Amino acid sequence: MPGMQERDAAALVDEYLRILMIPDPEGVRALVAPDLRITFTGGRAMRAPAECAAFNAGRYAWVRKRIERTEVVSGGTDEETVVYSPGTLYGAWPDGTAFEGNRYVDRYVVRHGLIARMDVWNDSAEWLLQRAGLAQP
Repeated sequence: MPGMQERDAAALVDEYLRILMIPDPEGVRALVAPDLRITFTGGRAMRAPAECAAFNAGRYAWVRKRIERTEVVSGGTDEETVVYSPGTLYGAWPDGTAFEGNRYVDRYVVRHGLIARMDVWNDSAEWLLQRAGLAQP
């Protein structure tokens, strides 16, 4: 049976993603540490969820996550717990073309009940290369 910190960390990440998908990047401020560090796709360093939303606004007409599950790494403590959120993205490219099934995985570090670090990976860059005819077979 998962410990309290594991349930709390998973619930925190689930709530963060729920609010972020509204989208309400400013609404999640209460769930993140003041010194939040984000590494977004392509190694882009960011400091706030609003920066992620601004980046996504240029890449997609709109985008949402279809969360497959929330995984808490065993051995977490109240000091630090790692949570993964894998799933797929769906939405539309800037030209309005719909897409779905674009894999993503997010890694969160929860410290003292707040999200302190977020790492984001997805296949969007590969999909965009393919759309442009530049993808390697």
